[in-house]
Amino acid sequence: MKTKTAIVLASLALTATLSHAQQGVSKDEILLGSIQDLSGPIAGFGKQARLGMLMAVDEINEQGGVNGRKLKLIVEDSAYDPKKAVLAAQKLVNQDKIFMMVGHIGTAQNLAAMPVQFEKNVINFFPITAAREMYEPFNKLKYSYAATYYDQMRNAVPKLVKEKNAKKACVMYQDDDFGLEILKGGEDGLKTIGMEFAEKTSYKRGATDFSSQISKMQAGGCDFIVLGTIIRETIGAIGTARKLGYNPTFLGSSASYTDLIHKLGGKAMDGFYSTMTVQNPYTEGMSGPIQFWANKYKTKFNEDPTVFSVYGYTIITSFATAAGRAGKNLNTESFIKVMDTMTIEPDFFGGAVQTFSATKRLGSDASRLSQIQDGKWKTVSDYFGSTAKPAATPAAKAPAKK
Repeated sequence: MKTKTAIVLASLALTATLSHAQQGVSKDEILLGSIQDLSGPIAGFGKQARLGMLMAVDEINEQGGVNGRKLKLIVEDSAYDPKKAVLAAQKLVNQDKIFMMVGHIGTAQNLAAMPVQFEKNVINFFPITAAREMYEPFNKLKYSYAATYYDQMRNAVPKLVKEKNAKKACVMYQDDDFGLEILKGGEDGLKTIGMEFAEKTSYKRGATDFSSQISKMQAGGCDFIVLGTIIRETIGAIGTARKLGYNPTFLGSSASYTDLIHKLGGKAMDGFYSTMTVQNPYTEGMSGPIQFWANKYKTKFNEDPTVFSVYGYTIITSFATAAGRAGKNLNTESFIKVMDTMTIEPDFFGGAVQTFSATKRLGSDASRLSQIQDGKWKTVSDYFGSTAKPAATPAAKAPAKK
């Protein structure tokens, strides 16, 4: 009887232990998941983000991992389709049993996948999208790092309008939720300096001809144009204006802050401004630490890094910093407890200071301006925004050993 009782008690103890075990965290490993577009319309961005993540994972693991646990990253392809994002999330959460979703790309894709994660208490950490829904409405399992498109425009538009002494600010935007965020941010920013858009014009997603929109703004005397555009539309709009001999100041959001603008658009793109949060890592002409990192990346993957490579890299290093502070007893609640008082200082890429609290799930609303000069992006302002702080130039350093 005693033996039988002992077996029953041991069984109950084991069951209790297993029920309290943290999904995705074992004695030697932390399992992370990410959903990227690897075969759809922004597959280039997804591939770059994935490689940046893998580079950070390798570096951290080479230094012993996080408190002795190695990181393992599983990446699934959504093809930028929300329905496929749901299937990918179900696999990662329910089959692979990841600890955390990191750097998932795309607004609609994140919104579709989050319910799958939250049902299993899986945090959505630093998605690659600047949508406000990534931290609103509040959910303890949401953490976002990207200044929203709305905040970028609300802060940048009045700043640059004043600097350029512009008389007529106008806007051309994509006729969808993304474009409306740009429009609303610009409108609210202009109100702070007693102005409003003199002309507004939109285009349907997928459009390739912008002659009517540009002609309308030229006829309206617009000397400053906010672009709610991404890649092809940015190049098309500016290229059309240049052909017409029309040269207003053009300002875009971080959605257009990519090396593809000047690589595909050529000399006509010189002078274009965009908001941004981290520098595009060129292999030449950068500060020593960024250039060293960029060449290391190119050696490892045989291609130049981009700003999306940096996004992927810093998302993983930020996760490792927080997980390291959570200690050996890493679980969802201990990670949240750390993040509730977390400050992430700028690394050598020069991102804004990120701060989180029990009620604050967006690290920073700060962004700054970059301009294409001689075929490359050049940072031309300090950070602006309610959370902006004077930026010191941080020393280069490898991710700390955990």
